[in-house]
Amino acid sequence: MIERLDPAVPLLQVFDMQTTLKFYCDVIGFQVVDKTDHDWWAMIRLGDATLMLNTAYEDDKRPRAADPKRVKGHRDVSLYFEFFDLDGLHAHLRDKGCKVNPPAKTSYGLRQMSVRDPDGYELCFTAPLEVA
Repeated sequence: MIERLDPAVPLLQVFDMQTTLKFYCDVIGFQVVDKTDHDWWAMIRLGDATLMLNTAYEDDKRPRAADPKRVKGHRDVSLYFEFFDLDGLHAHLRDKGCKVNPPAKTSYGLRQMSVRDPDGYELCFTAPLEVA
């Protein structure tokens, strides 16, 4: 029987590492913890949240644009983060040019808002209603 798990570290396949790092670091606020020399893998962290990013193609095999069939499933992936200042985050993301709706109450007792990264993955930020 498993008695304990530490936080999961999702691995996301990305089309362009530099574009993705710019979004996660410059817009969201993650820091690069480790990366390969040739921009094919990176580990990033913000607080207790850690993500790994891996390029979907070898350098010599990468097409000019992402294959829509390959990234279609990215829209089905949501990463949830607890974050209490959703109104401040909303303003910050809008200032950074992100298309993001204001935080909204959910039927399951949270306020939340979402933004999509350059590869189409959803980042959903949630807070308890009583914090609002």
